Amino acid sequence: MTRIIAGFAGSLALQVPRSGTRPTSDRVREAIFSALEARDAIEGAAVLDLYAGSGALGLEAASRGAADVVLVEKAKAAADICRKNADALGRAARGGARGASHTAAGAHRPPRVKVAAQSVAAYLEHAVGPFDLVFLDPPYDLDESALARDLALLAPLLSPDAVVVVERGSRTPEPVWPDGIAPERRRDYGETVLWWASADAQPARPSQPE
Repeated sequence: MTRIIAGFAGSLALQVPRSGTRPTSDRVREAIFSALEARDAIEGAAVLDLYAGSGALGLEAASRGAADVVLVEKAKAAADICRKNADALGRAARGGARGASHTAAGAHRPPRVKVAAQSVAAYLEHAVGPFDLVFLDPPYDLDESALARDLALLAPLLSPDAVVVVERGSRTPEPVWPDGIAPERRRDYGETVLWWASADAQPARPSQPE
């Protein structure tokens, strides 16, 4: 069973599509979010979860303090489950435990979660950023050129300090990084590989004195 690991919705059970998706394991999700919290990349962030499946990555970010989350999933059955999981998270925010994740007034402000039931490329072609944190967890058999296209469409939508996390199979090559996204590191977890990257906005060079 897939559950939210931590935050105001910690332990909330999430529905998972019966087929066609590959949920990120609890071990890998914990590694992702421990690293993100260490770099203070979640609180108040605008998050984009591409190839969302059940929405577990984006909703985990919402539970831990992200302000806005978009779950992009073109499969109708999976998109419907994303909506159900987002609704459950919203209920947890409005009526959950009165813990440290709540405001001083005692009520947690529900994060804004939107589900986009369309292909990743179609969404990115018309999206309005900026996004601070982006997850890409495409099917392992997704063509590398399709992933490269998605990353190229994503690059201009990133905020200056954005973090990008790409989950792939251990036998797939490193993604082709476009201008605007700089790779940082690779982490292996059995058959799963995480590629960490960040926005790489190149500042204009100062003009040379004549």
